[in-house]
Amino acid sequence: MPSFRSVSNFAVAALGSAQAVLGLQSHVLRDSALSGQSASCSNNGPLSCHNKTEVANLCCFDYPGGSILQTQFWDVDPATGPDDSWTVHGLWPDNCDGTYEQYCDESRQYTNISDILKADGYTDLLSYMNTYWTSNSGSAESFWEHEWGKHGTCMSTFDTKCYMDYQPTDEIPDFFQRTVDLFKTLPSYDWLKDAGIVPSTTKTYSYAQIQKALKKGHGKKVYLGCTSDGQLDEIWYFFYVRGSIQTGDYVSANTLTDSSCPKSGIKYLPKGSKASPTATTTTTAPTSTSTGGPFEGKGYLNVITSGNKKGCIISGGTWYTTGTCAGFTTTSTDDGFTLTSSKGLCAVQDGKLTCSSSVTDGSVFTADGSDLVYDGASTFHADAVPSGSTQGAVYTSADGHEVELSIEWQNI
Repeated sequence: MPSFRSVSNFAVAALGSAQAVLGLQSHVLRDSALSGQSASCSNNGPLSCHNKTEVANLCCFDYPGGSILQTQFWDVDPATGPDDSWTVHGLWPDNCDGTYEQYCDESRQYTNISDILKADGYTDLLSYMNTYWTSNSGSAESFWEHEWGKHGTCMSTFDTKCYMDYQPTDEIPDFFQRTVDLFKTLPSYDWLKDAGIVPSTTKTYSYAQIQKALKKGHGKKVYLGCTSDGQLDEIWYFFYVRGSIQTGDYVSANTLTDSSCPKSGIKYLPKGSKASPTATTTTTAPTSTSTGGPFEGKGYLNVITSGNKKGCIISGGTWYTTGTCAGFTTTSTDDGFTLTSSKGLCAVQDGKLTCSSSVTDGSVFTADGSDLVYDGASTFHADAVPSGSTQGAVYTSADGHEVELSIEWQNI
């Protein structure tokens, strides 16, 4: 289940003495002290993303993905996991500037995670995963395969050369055990509950309230992810690591990614609920300037593909999955509305969305709820899902463009 990942400008700051350090123990089950075991690391080397010189041993220093994220879901409909717990999304290696690599080793795109864990004796781990690491849109097995294949293969300390007498899949128990161990140290539901923030169909909460509660537990600012209608559904905890991902010390870090949640009116719904909150809590946090419905005033244009939010439209009219969203303003017309970004008016030219100062006659759009509609259609198209710094063109026709997407308004 991919997530929207907008990247803020980031400069690495010096670490203070108040940082929280998690020294998690290795849970590798082996008959031999050498065969199949990951590299032995001292854990007194440089902290990831903070080295002053090149580090030669990447089995004990994750690179380039030195910003490690433990990500969690709150799935409401359909619900996953216990009613009183968030669930595991994954363990991700972001680069130190907030960008990220993905699918780094096609030869290790394993498709039998459950069998691997059973064969290595990790039945308790597998049982835990079947409760706390499940998918709301497919099988748990395919979800685990995706998380390992997309993110795990990009962690240098899981490279095959980092294992003694390596045999295929030796790294799999380490990846999933470490992810679960880290998740257990981050009880999001309890931290929120302790601050009086509980799932409700009648209350809403401010960004400041939620952030304060989670920062108290984690020690640093976290990423909060919301759906387009303001439902809280993701938390990302950031860390730097001294040593390997498998056995290193984890140091809490601030998020490198801007939140997709509004400043107020955030819904934290009970699992299985379909109701929308109608009352709001009193808060001293800044409030949203928007009082209108979809496509009124100013908002973001989020991209939805395969049922999941994946980036947004940026100021030039292109699709971007790893950058900061652009704000768009609407202007009413007799037949609908026009869109304007910081680059200028937006128009569909030669079947492609563009926003530019050179556009003198903006295209007229309409809405289907919160979905953008052009020429009667709410489905748009692209050649591929962009990644990294790549921007994808958005087309109104499916001709030769394989990826379907919709564009959803989010008031700001």
